[in-house]
Amino acid sequence: MSTGPAVSRTPSGVTGTVAKKRPRRVLVVDDHPIVRQGLRRLIDQEEDLDVCGEAETVREARAALREQRPDAIIVDISLKQGDGIELVRDVRAHYPTLPILVLSMHDETIYAERMLSAGASGYIMKQAASEQFLVAVRRVLDGGIYVSDSVGNSMIQKFTSGGAHVAANPIDRLSNREIQILHLIGKGLSTRESAEALDLSIKTVESHRQRIKKKLNLTTGTQLVQYAVNWFSGRSET
Repeated sequence: MSTGPAVSRTPSGVTGTVAKKRPRRVLVVDDHPIVRQGLRRLIDQEEDLDVCGEAETVREARAALREQRPDAIIVDISLKQGDGIELVRDVRAHYPTLPILVLSMHDETIYAERMLSAGASGYIMKQAASEQFLVAVRRVLDGGIYVSDSVGNSMIQKFTSGGAHVAANPIDRLSNREIQILHLIGKGLSTRESAEALDLSIKTVESHRQRIKKKLNLTTGTQLVQYAVNWFSGRSET
């Protein structure tokens, strides 16, 4: 015997079906299993949110996007076999309306504006409180932009000053591509591996490395590697 759909009685006495809104589905892309597990536990305990899939590489993320069709994607900058900046650009090109929240350990003063320019909908540090992370997820899902107050104020000041900006941090002198390559050097990738990860020629990567050294006032390749490792690990930004 069929019981039929659940019904409720409105204040006017009219009967209607009760429709429970489905949770919004989130894809988590991070190269650390512990981080992905933690995010899944945090998100899945919310009635309006659900983790529909996980990925640790750019290739896995692309496949999951096609298969799962999430309502939003959470992306780390550091990924295995690829780069978060390129993934954000790729997602924005193929899924123009999909909300993208970047969750990273890397300094928001360096990366937040760059990631928004690449197509991200928001940027939040991994050190942020769980409650603030959930605020960020819901903000981008609702079509908004999320950055911290300090980053937002900095962007407003830059806009109101007509874009005039003097780079106090040497990293700010680097282009997005140079940031990507410095990032990969810090992860321990060789020139050949960096070229493969970014789909560039070895000669192009070498040219970028030379420009990075010049902009950071570094002389040797060893100095560049040490700088990149320190910067990537968060031990130094100067």
